[in-house]
Formats: sequence, structure tokens, C-alpha cells
Amino acid sequence: MKIINFLSKKSIALGVHPSTKLEAIDMLIDLLMTAGAIKDREAVRRDVLAREAQGSTGLSDGLATPHAQDAAVKKAFISLITVPEGVHFDSVDGKPARLIVLMAAPIKAGDAAMTEMGRLAVILMDETFRESLIAAKTPEEVIKIIDAKETERNKSEAPENQIANGAKIIAVTACPTGISSSFMARESLKNCAEKLGVNIRVEVYGAAGVYHSLTDEEIQNADAVIIAASRKVPLSRFDGKKMLETAVGTAIRKPEQLFERLKAGQAQVFHATEDDEPISTKIFKKIKSIFS
Repeated sequence: MKIINFLSKKSIALGVHPSTKLEAIDMLIDLLMTAGAIKDREAVRRDVLAREAQGSTGLSDGLATPHAQDAAVKKAFISLITVPEGVHFDSVDGKPARLIVLMAAPIKAGDAAMTEMGRLAVILMDETFRESLIAAKTPEEVIKIIDAKETERNKSEAPENQIANGAKIIAVTACPTGISSSFMARESLKNCAEKLGVNIRVEVYGAAGVYHSLTDEEIQNADAVIIAASRKVPLSRFDGKKMLETAVGTAIRKPEQLFERLKAGQAQVFHATEDDEPISTKIFKKIKSIFS
């Protein structure tokens, strides 16, 4: 499956002029309706705005990635608008958003669909790619640009386990909905680690489950753990490891600061409690105590 399977000419509008963030979101949702991807406009709108209330999806450098996962979404789909003069989107760098991509998924979206949406979130971090989308003149051109970028990335992407055996830093990323920010945080950490000459393995908590899962051996051999999460993730397996915890947005925008903090010895040894245990472990212990 490819990214372009989740958008169409009907879900793309170029050179539009929303005056507010809400107006931009409404445009994106209307595009999803026109493309036949959703069955209840207001339900999807409520879901998008609820996600925005948790923290703006206006990132930096003119990009915003609002998203929704709702029963009113009939099929995983993407809508996209370009705003040449930009629109205020509560972005982290204060700059107006010029490229806004809405990713929508059903409650029980398939693994393949969520993987491709995560892939799109990752390649949107490429400035040259973003600018080429903003400069596109037709929806057909947008689709062509996205397809070419995905093909290029697939050819150049190293196997996931290439550095696994030598990894010393491990990380977990997670965002409230698991559609885009967690994947973008993973990419940002990987890119920064590569520049610093550091090996890293990053596990992602996405909407459809866990991606790139860390192995017991990788955890055991790790010198430190970065938890970049804006939702609760299981931590008991990291008992005794030096850990640095931060919000997922920090890993996207300021990954170098996290590595600097690790280098400065600011990671603290993590000691697991019962609250950190997975539900399955708690249930097992409860049953065991009843029969012991």
C-alpha cells in the first residue's frame, strides 16, 4: 500500500485563503466529505478540535498536521491544503501554517493504513519536499510529488535492524492519537542521532499498535532510555535503566537537547512500581495471589 492510496484529487485544495485556524480545519473536513471518506462531518470536526485542545498540531516551518480517529471516518484518508500567505495555527514557532495536512482514520484502522500515514508524517519533515507541495499548481502534481518522494525514501531507507545490535540509546515515542507526532518524533531522534554518530533504536506507539518494538536484548544492553511521550506507555521493562522523560513535541523540535542532557548525565535511574506494569501482569499477579 502507498500513501497516494489515501488521498485523491477531490481531497486536495491549493492556494486557498482561510482566515483562521478553524476555517482551515473546516476546509480540510469538507474535502474529506467531498472525497467520500467520512459520514459525519460534525463528529470528525469534534474529534479534530479535541486533539487540538490537547496541544496544537501546528508544528514549525509552516507545517500543520491535524488528525482524527473517529467512528465517523469510513476509511483512512488524507486531505491537504496549501495556504501561500499562511494562516495562524498556534504553531510552536509562532509562524503561520502554509501546508496543512489532515489525517483521518477509523477507530479500527488497519495496520497498513496507519503505517502509511506515519510515513507521510515523516517525509513531511523534509523542507524541500514541503516547499515542492506548497509550490504545486494542481492536485495531480501533489499526488505525483508525494509518490515520487515515497519511492525515493523506500529505496534509500536502511533496514530497521541495521544498527540494532550496536544500539546503546533506545527510545519510545507516543502521542495522544498515534497518527503523526509519534512517527515524526522517531524520525527526528534518528536523524539527530545519525548526525551525532550515536546508534539509536526507537519504538513507536501508533494508533494501530506498537511499531519497531524494542527487544529484551536491546533494552538490557542500552545505556539510557528516552521516553518522548504525551500519553502513558508501559515502563516496567526499563526498571534500573537511566531514563530521560519528555513530551513528544520536544523530540520533534529539539532532539539535540535530549542528547545533550544525556551527555550531561541528567538521566535518572528509573525504578518501576506497580503502576508501571502492564494490565496483563497485574491480572496475573492478582490471580496468583488468590491461589497462593
